[in-house]
Amino acid sequence: MALRGVWQLKKLVVSYSDWGGSSRGIRSFMESYLPAFKEKNPQLEVVTEHIRGQHPHLKGLYNNQNERVVCVKNMDPEEILQCATRLRNSLGRKVVKLRTRHVTKHPSVQGTWTTDIKF
Repeated sequence: MALRGVWQLKKLVVSYSDWGGSSRGIRSFMESYLPAFKEKNPQLEVVTEHIRGQHPHLKGLYNNQNERVVCVKNMDPEEILQCATRLRNSLGRKVVKLRTRHVTKHPSVQGTWTTDIKF
């Protein structure tokens, strides 16, 4: 996804094994979908990495020095394309869990409203 006109994903690393059965889907993805994905995304550096004896994964490296790794073991090529597209469209920010359901910049000075008020 672009933030202020700049794509945040700068490098996509495709790791696979030429021998493992769990890499069957990513090998067919590299033959059929990866060249078209590279052409559609010229701003993105796509690197293939050969790792033997490990499950395949996609690793996205972002401009803010964060990285996301998605395991694509035993997935179809269409599902792997969807994972690569999601990595491209994300901003690369860390997921922050909200402490409350209500988030505001200016919390109430009086406190939160409840029905247990006694006069």
